[in-house]
Amino acid sequence: MAAIRKIKKVLKSRPTLEGAGVHLRRVFGNQHAPEFDPFLLLDDFSSHNPDHYLKGFPWHPHRGIETITYVMEGEVEHGDSIGNKGVISSGDVQWMTAGSGIVHQEMPKGTKDGVLRGCQLWANLPASRKMMNPRYRDVVSSQIPEVTLDNGIRIKIICGEVNKTKGPVQDVVIDPEYLDVTVPGRTDFAHDIPRGYTVFAYVFQGKACFQPECDLNEYPVQGSSYFDFQWEHLIGKDSLVLYEDKGTIHISTEDEGVRFLLISGKPINEPVAWYGPIVMNTQEELRIAFNEYQEGTFIKYKG
Repeated sequence: MAAIRKIKKVLKSRPTLEGAGVHLRRVFGNQHAPEFDPFLLLDDFSSHNPDHYLKGFPWHPHRGIETITYVMEGEVEHGDSIGNKGVISSGDVQWMTAGSGIVHQEMPKGTKDGVLRGCQLWANLPASRKMMNPRYRDVVSSQIPEVTLDNGIRIKIICGEVNKTKGPVQDVVIDPEYLDVTVPGRTDFAHDIPRGYTVFAYVFQGKACFQPECDLNEYPVQGSSYFDFQWEHLIGKDSLVLYEDKGTIHISTEDEGVRFLLISGKPINEPVAWYGPIVMNTQEELRIAFNEYQEGTFIKYKG
């Protein structure tokens, strides 16, 4: 029997404001970046209150990263300096590689009932690719395959492979896997991920045991405002599980099912110099980027 990948840490998302005043929940960010390499940030922008998201994220720059936006309910209008323009709707994904530099805007719209649900993930680029030409991929829901396993587990494959079915997003530097997994009650889910890869699960609905047959109190939680909740056998909504670097993911549910994102990628293991929407390797590279933005020379590629 394959070894079970152990839990390294559990984080609880916390409220924050971004953009022009968007209320969202930050799952992890700058202070946790070394542990999540090659990932930098995960924001959950789900809301039932249009006043909390309609102001959106007006025009702003990015360099040195990829932003992955997954809309579960609602819409996000977007436009950028390369000339891309459109709307990503329920079930769609926007995979944007900022590379050498892009300026864009993201303006959320809810459903007719005012519901918006989804998240944005930032992935780092290695030094050798930070100044690559930007590229943009809109992946509509009909392009995202969903497999159903014998035990009723449903998996949407945005990136990666399950049972020989591959997701539509390929040719990404960090070799990521991005799965939307729904596990019914009283069901076990196991999934292999290459040794040494960073892997985490973020819970959107329900609750589950993310490391069977363990005492979660073995894992220290002091020293961070993120850890402001009690350990429980079951881990639920708005919580993230970060795993150690080897073994098979094994998740089991009790009476209630669970829906979570399962994300993994190959660490870059390079220095990170990060300020706002720009992530480089050195402070000098950051200085150059912001100077170029002020001087109007930030955009290197216009499509």
